[in-house]
Amino acid sequence: MDVEQSKISDLLKKIDQMKKSGEVDLSTEEDLSIAIMNLISLEEHFFFTNAKTGKEEYLDLLLEVREIRKTLLARLVSKHEGETWCISKHLLGTTMRLMEVGTKLLSDGKKDEAKEVYAKANEIYSLFWALRLKLIDISGLKKVAASEQPWTLNDIMNKLVDCCDE
Repeated sequence: MDVEQSKISDLLKKIDQMKKSGEVDLSTEEDLSIAIMNLISLEEHFFFTNAKTGKEEYLDLLLEVREIRKTLLARLVSKHEGETWCISKHLLGTTMRLMEVGTKLLSDGKKDEAKEVYAKANEIYSLFWALRLKLIDISGLKKVAASEQPWTLNDIMNKLVDCCDE
């Protein structure tokens, strides 16, 4: 077994151990991550509504939502190093925005474009989970992206997160 296959095998064992041990409740955490995405969107909407109307109360609402988002994000990213907190927030925000763009494209009858954007949203969301579950070495992200490993981040996350398996 070569080094890459060994790493993949070790990773799959880790995934199975996490599933069996109940180390993380992925179903609940997935719901929480989507709630956080919506809170990030609310922050953006309160910002833009303030900019368009000039009404200060929208900034107050933005701060209230931000505090809730920070508290909930801390449940998912309790121990962070470097900028993993902000990276996590931006990965979730990007996922939500790409999902919205995909939905707009789909409603405009641009199904193929929508599918491409949805695929990118899923890629970013998988990256969030790989980071959240410490399945990837951040310093090695460029190497992972450039390699031709048989397992992608999406493959790993599809094995790990099955929202129908409660």
